[in-house]
Amino acid sequence: MQDDTGLERKFCRFDKDLTVSDTAGIAGYASLFGAPDQGGDVVAPGAYGASLKRLAGDGRRVKMLWQHDPTQPIGIWDEVREDARGLYVRGRILDSVEKGREAAALIAAGAIEGLSIGYRTLRAARGDDGRRLLKELELWEVSLVTFPMLSSARVAAKGDALAIDGLRELAAIFGDARRDLGRG
Repeated sequence: MQDDTGLERKFCRFDKDLTVSDTAGIAGYASLFGAPDQGGDVVAPGAYGASLKRLAGDGRRVKMLWQHDPTQPIGIWDEVREDARGLYVRGRILDSVEKGREAAALIAAGAIEGLSIGYRTLRAARGDDGRRLLKELELWEVSLVTFPMLSSARVAAKGDALAIDGLRELAAIFGDARRDLGRG
């Protein structure tokens, strides 16, 4: 999804593995590499690296928003990093903010099911299968959202290991992405 400023958004469903601690701490994956979203886009490994480095160099952070609304920051991402699986985020929902309290309650009740990234595409290529491979993204924010676009992505609670089935699925996704990159 893209708005008239060129800012795009990708949604990632989280499931029962996402937890909110007593201090409203959350952790999980906001994006999975190699997994096609409902719009047909695939994020390539390393797509966020340069953006995260620029943000850190400028002393700035990726923002935590409610439903992509820039007037409703609801917390702080203490850690945003790429790993072999995707874009991992760990942060705190602020209970001193009304929407933060609401978001924490909705997550705890299972009413909110997703994370979504707000970004600008800097480099992309079209694969033989018609999918857009996002190679470099300028990451602006990660929002808590009601309707995620990347339904196959999983968010794990802090310290949880990935299930074996998830690793097999991830290996298949990377194999497909490698083949697609070889054609590009």
